[in-house]
Amino acid sequence: MAQQSQGIMQKMEYYFVTKAPFQIPKGAKDWIVKYAPWINIVILVLLAPAILVALGLGAAVLPFSGLGGATAAAGLGAALIALIVQVVLMIAALPGLFARKMSGWNLVFYSDIVNLVYSIMNGQIVSGLVSAVIGLYILFQIRSYYKQ
Repeated sequence: MAQQSQGIMQKMEYYFVTKAPFQIPKGAKDWIVKYAPWINIVILVLLAPAILVALGLGAAVLPFSGLGGATAAAGLGAALIALIVQVVLMIAALPGLFARKMSGWNLVFYSDIVNLVYSIMNGQIVSGLVSAVIGLYILFQIRSYYKQ
């Protein structure tokens, strides 16, 4: 399994860095790496009300979820689980991002993958793919700044 994930990472690195038609300039990469942890914190702060609303809404709607059908309850549950997983991954990534460790980069990568999978499952295929390609492009462009 570890070799498969290494192969996938190498292929993604090949397409998002080596074969990419445009390379992010070094100054922009430096800026992204320097401020990525802070941007992550801002995003987490902005997501906090959404999580609280989702948790409150989920608790308030749960007794009535049978009226909307099982798919409504499953959709709300899947969205909530995806949001919580993304937030947990982003929080866990912070120490690694500040220390420029590959573990922090990997957690941001997994967060992007969770977002992509959720978008596809939710029927938002085009927006999910566009968002994932942009996010992964930037992520792989700065990957060399993070060390084991």
